[in-house]
Amino acid sequence: MTLTQSLRFCLKLLPCFFLLAGCKSFSENAKYELNNGYYKAREEEGDDHRVYVYTNEDTLVAYRLVQQEGNRLIDTTGRAALVFPATNRGAIPTTYTLHEYSFDLDVLAIPMKYRPETAGVPRQLNTQFNGAIYAGYRTDRYRISYEPTPLGIADREINHYGYSVGYFTGIGVEPINPWVTHDLYAGEYDGIAWMNGVAVMIGINSFTFGLGVGIDQLLDANRNIWIYQGKPWLGLTLGLNLN
Repeated sequence: MTLTQSLRFCLKLLPCFFLLAGCKSFSENAKYELNNGYYKAREEEGDDHRVYVYTNEDTLVAYRLVQQEGNRLIDTTGRAALVFPATNRGAIPTTYTLHEYSFDLDVLAIPMKYRPETAGVPRQLNTQFNGAIYAGYRTDRYRISYEPTPLGIADREINHYGYSVGYFTGIGVEPINPWVTHDLYAGEYDGIAWMNGVAVMIGINSFTFGLGVGIDQLLDANRNIWIYQGKPWLGLTLGLNLN
């Protein structure tokens, strides 16, 4: 099997990999879910402080950290803990925000690429398949609030917002024809290109999307006549979290 045939085979398997990775991510360790762990917290119109958050089906508890002999420990006495039940019949608690910072590892699908005018070819919007691995630095915000009802019962709401900046690398399919090769190649086929770039990703609850800027390198003998070789493009990115 030649290198090109091997790459084509791997490309056909990528959608399956994305599906499996996505199922693992959302079912086991989704970033948009508030899990047990350490967070930076802020009460409405209050100061930032560190907390440990414990969650179960009905109740969320934020324990403050205390300084003892140079170490930060969880204050389990409950005197400074904040409790957020799923429903509340008393006074509505103030809005509470949690921040988490982490390394981000995603698989990306890039369904659209915008290419500016190049070598006399008009601006292009390409929709061929593109898949990549993305690594970056991520910030997640969880906003805890209560929505009152006419029954005097307030329901807890947790809204998630996240954003990250990072680097991606992967492979994609590019149409090769006379128009994109200065008429130096008479046929038409789908070429395989290696792409690299940077992306800004935004997460709103379970949906993650963003914008990427990258360049492509065609991986066959026509790379020297392909007009987009090494030229920048702007693309829409959709992400599935791996970690």
